[in-house]
Amino acid sequence: MGLNVRVMLADDHAVVRMGFRLLLEGASDISVVAEAESGEEAVRQYPEVKPDVVVMDISMPGIGGLEAIGRILARDSAARVLVLSAHEDVMHARRVLKAGASGYLTKRSAAEELIRAIRQVHQGKTYLEPSIAQQMAMQQLSGEKSPLDMLSEKEFKVFLELARGHSVAEIAEVMSLSPRTIGTHLYNIKQKLGASNSAELAIIAIRAGLIEP
Repeated sequence: MGLNVRVMLADDHAVVRMGFRLLLEGASDISVVAEAESGEEAVRQYPEVKPDVVVMDISMPGIGGLEAIGRILARDSAARVLVLSAHEDVMHARRVLKAGASGYLTKRSAAEELIRAIRQVHQGKTYLEPSIAQQMAMQQLSGEKSPLDMLSEKEFKVFLELARGHSVAEIAEVMSLSPRTIGTHLYNIKQKLGASNSAELAIIAIRAGLIEP
């Protein structure tokens, strides 16, 4: 292709990054120019490296991928982020596209699929893994909407952390917010979802395929 696509890999697992690096170095038109092990690091490195495409995991400790996408795009509205996630549900895909990502791919995709996705995103197109795109289309046709769609980005993140069993104090620390702010989010989440405690939130998350039972 002659064109060199400069990629930054953001994933908290070194082995995963190494695997993707080896895989991408196999494509003559792609080079990995930076690696980040957290959302914070990806945000920090982005202006220095100015990659063509950021390949980002969303489930990372700290601010995580969704927040990192928002921060990168706030600095550079032309940034192209391809999310590579372990989650195979439509809800995560919708969230990342809403946050401004250019594509969504699950980690079980074939190597060629990842390379194709990077090339498409680099060309300014949106890439959605076919099975996710199909699920999305089906949901739109049936007009099916989840109560989780009513949650704001921050509420969704707090909801996921609570469903995973983290306390308000722990979430406040990770998200750099006061426990009172997290408490307010928690109140709103319960109201919107009709849940009365963390156990019910966990059940909602499991049913939606967001966390493992």
